[in-house]
Amino acid sequence: MPALRAVLFDFGNTLFYSPDGAAILVEAGVEPALAEQVWSEIWAAAGTPGEMVKGRDLSPENHRRMWTALFTRADVHAPGISERLYETMTPELWTPYPDAQPVLRRLHRRGVPIGVVSNVAHSLRPVFERHGLGQYVSAYIQSYEEALEKPAPELFLTACRLLLVEPGQTLMVGDSHIADGGAVAAGLEVYLLPQVPRGAPRGLARVLDLVKGSRAGGDRQARL
Repeated sequence: MPALRAVLFDFGNTLFYSPDGAAILVEAGVEPALAEQVWSEIWAAAGTPGEMVKGRDLSPENHRRMWTALFTRADVHAPGISERLYETMTPELWTPYPDAQPVLRRLHRRGVPIGVVSNVAHSLRPVFERHGLGQYVSAYIQSYEEALEKPAPELFLTACRLLLVEPGQTLMVGDSHIADGGAVAAGLEVYLLPQVPRGAPRGLARVLDLVKGSRAGGDRQARL
C-alpha cells in the first residue's frame, strides 16, 4: 500500500457531534428512556440507504423538508417538536469532539493536506472558523455545492485534486460505510470510526499512526 500523505474527514459524527435531541425531547415532557429510544430510531432511519438516496443534502430546501419528515416521528410524543429538533441540524450548533483539534493541528504541523468531504446543505466554513479549526483545512467539498452526495466517487476525486494528491495516497475518515465507504471506489483508503458516547474522544488519534507527513520530525517538534 502506498504511503498515505493526505486526509479527508467527514463532518458529522466524525469531527463534530450534534446537539442532544433526546434532551430536547425530555425538556418537552418525554420520559428519558423513551426520548433516547425515539432519538436513536430517528438517527438510525436517517442512515439507511433508502433515506440517503433522496437528495436531502443537495439544497437547504430538501434538507429541511426531508429531515423534518424524519423528526415528525417524535411529534406523537411531543406535538410540534419536529421543528425544534430540526434546529439541531444547524452546523453552527454542533460541537467538535475533544480530540478533533489536537489531531488536526498535529496533521497540519506534519505538512499533511486536510480536506472535509460532507453531505451537507449549508456551508461548514463558519463553524470550523468559529472553533479555530479552519486554519487546518485546505479544501471543503460539500454536497450542496457540488450537486452530488456521498458515496459518489467524484466528490472524493475532487478533494484529492484540490489537495494535489493521488487518491491512493489519501485516507478518508468517516463514520458511515454507505457514504464514506464510497471513497473506496475512488481509490482511497478508508478508516471508519466506531460509535462512542456523546462528547467522548472520537478515536481520531489513530489517524496519526496511519498517515505520514511531508515534514520529517514535524510532529516531534510540535510537542516540544
